[in-house]
Amino acid sequence: QRRFISDDLRKRIDNDIAAADVCVFMKGTPSKPMCGFSRAVIQILAASGVTHVNAVNVLDEEANPGVREGIKEYSDWPTIPQVYLGKHRHQFVGGADILYSMYQSGELKELLQKEGILTPEE
Repeated sequence: QRRFISDDLRKRIDNDIAAADVCVFMKGTPSKPMCGFSRAVIQILAASGVTHVNAVNVLDEEANPGVREGIKEYSDWPTIPQVYLGKHRHQFVGGADILYSMYQSGELKELLQKEGILTPEE
């Protein structure tokens, strides 16, 4: 198996994830997503009440060298976008399909509240 991720890249991804309560590795940016799945993830998070996302554009090789392939090895998940969330112990949630399913079932909002990212509704 080819190894894409160096120790430096792993540390960089760790730092990207830790930089905000919600981190999305996506194609493009929240204001200009470059694929439908990345757009869907941003829309689902916004509809869930998330106001700040640390978005890492995996297509920007100059700003984020190696991240497009490295994040797949990091998470052992083959597709992008990838969503990580948590206040202290960030966890990999999944991609667009999983996030959509969690949104529909109410599980996403519960997780966001449990993690302290959203305040529980009174």
